[in-house]
Amino acid sequence: MLEQNDSAVNEVKARLSTVKHKILILSGKGGVGKSTITTQLAWFLSSLGANVGVCDVDICGPSIPHMLGVANHDVRQSSLGWEPVYASEQLSVMSVAFLLDSVNDAVIWRGPRKNGLIKQFLGEVNWGDLDFLLIDSPPGTSDEHLAVNTYLSQCAIDGAVIVSTPQAIALLDVRKEITFCHRTKIPVLGLVQNMAGFSCASCGVKSRLFAPTTDSIHKVASELQVPILGDVPLDPDLMASCDIGQPYHINHPTSPSVPYLCRLVQSLLKTSPQLQATDERLQLSQSLDELIELYQQAQQGQHAQHNHGMGDQ
Repeated sequence: MLEQNDSAVNEVKARLSTVKHKILILSGKGGVGKSTITTQLAWFLSSLGANVGVCDVDICGPSIPHMLGVANHDVRQSSLGWEPVYASEQLSVMSVAFLLDSVNDAVIWRGPRKNGLIKQFLGEVNWGDLDFLLIDSPPGTSDEHLAVNTYLSQCAIDGAVIVSTPQAIALLDVRKEITFCHRTKIPVLGLVQNMAGFSCASCGVKSRLFAPTTDSIHKVASELQVPILGDVPLDPDLMASCDIGQPYHINHPTSPSVPYLCRLVQSLLKTSPQLQATDERLQLSQSLDELIELYQQAQQGQHAQHNHGMGDQ
């Protein structure tokens, strides 16, 4: 366990005193779409009126700036500390990617240097008044996770969202991630099953590409007594939006994953009384219901048009 530095912990506590909710986004295995889920939560919440910050502590693989469309920006200093980069008026970002000279640069650091940078991101960045600070962590349970847990020990972390895919080998590491959270006293807000099938944009039918074999996310959730927040199917539009750093649900409001992501955000906002209070204050779930309704109306229109076209043949 990382040795606690009381002055650093107090500095982080003071800096984040204006942040209402701190949520960790974790994954046991790499490549399951953890940063995709982080960025979609950020886009959805900020577009609906919440002030959101994303702290990218995946020091060796910082992909958040690219996925939020701010990859070529620089960090500047002010009298209030490091100023985050803004992807939109209500969405701020901090990442080691902003400190590198080239996208080809590799970060080859040992634990103490990583820990020092994480302390700076949490304690020296001018995050301001935020409704949500999403902390995107690297896969596994290593230095970065211990550093975040230590520096936030006096900050009342809301909890962790753990992202997986349906494969048993990914779920094996989810079990370890849950154990890590229990041992470090981080509440597990719930599990997200990414790449949970494929939804056809034409007919809307969902197919399971990765059927459960020896394990399933429902089995893990039942055995370890953690909730499932939702599924997110594979969606080419979602992948493309991440690649170009654009908000998926705004650019593709009728794409198949939109209602799944809406319900995922709604489930997250129900996991604690504090999150529910923020939801009610900002009327986030109500706005998400409206997005789902617009999606359903668009789908009905597409199906009617398709059936009409078939009738003309």
